[in-house]
Amino acid sequence: MRRRILAGNWKMNGDREEAMSLATEISGMVKDEYLGDSKIVLFPPFVHIHSIARLLEHSRISIGGQNCAAADSGAFTGEVSAKMLASCGAQYVIIGHSERRSYFNESSSDLTAKIMQALKAGLQVIYCVGETLEQREQTEHFNLVASQLRECLFHLSKDQWGHVVVAYEPVWAIGTGLTASPAQAQEMHAFIRQTIADHMGHELASEVSILYGGSCNESNATELFVLKDVDGGLIGGASLKSRSFVNILKQL
Repeated sequence: MRRRILAGNWKMNGDREEAMSLATEISGMVKDEYLGDSKIVLFPPFVHIHSIARLLEHSRISIGGQNCAAADSGAFTGEVSAKMLASCGAQYVIIGHSERRSYFNESSSDLTAKIMQALKAGLQVIYCVGETLEQREQTEHFNLVASQLRECLFHLSKDQWGHVVVAYEPVWAIGTGLTASPAQAQEMHAFIRQTIADHMGHELASEVSILYGGSCNESNATELFVLKDVDGGLIGGASLKSRSFVNILKQL
């Protein structure tokens, strides 16, 4: 049975004091106000993971890394391995975020190596797929997303798939204030699930959580979360405001 998940990607925001305060506020609100059973995951910057993991050790909130290296160790200055993340208390990692693909030119081979490192370290992977506005306007969005899935995930075993979540990011909606319409979101989520079914079988596809990750906020969360194939959200800017994040969680 697939899990409902709300993930908060803090990106490169917050010094230590701000990060600890935000985590404390979210944890307190969740404890006092949230009665549901959705999985909650926060993705702070690397330097805060250990502190926040300890802070939230006895809460229902999990912690993850926003990226990991394609190798487990070595002369890779500035890199952070999946094994390091796990040793600091992380349970999840985001791989293939559109900003990593765009700003750092991460290729499918890079992402495949990162996924394998993450699984080897015992981390849950949130693997991101999605198209730019230009690709959508050229009606290449389905072909692109299918290739992103095929090139990085379809070599995995069924057991490994049990540790993978897919997040659909319409790149044109990230940080722009634009949001895919409910019809657009459901269409792509259903396509992703069917593509997985075609390669890995319907039983496995029915169990994979697929998150929406394009400017989801308090005002549009409900209409997205009621969709048949949307299992939660990968939240960016709204996750930096404790009240907004928890209000979105209540709609899941």
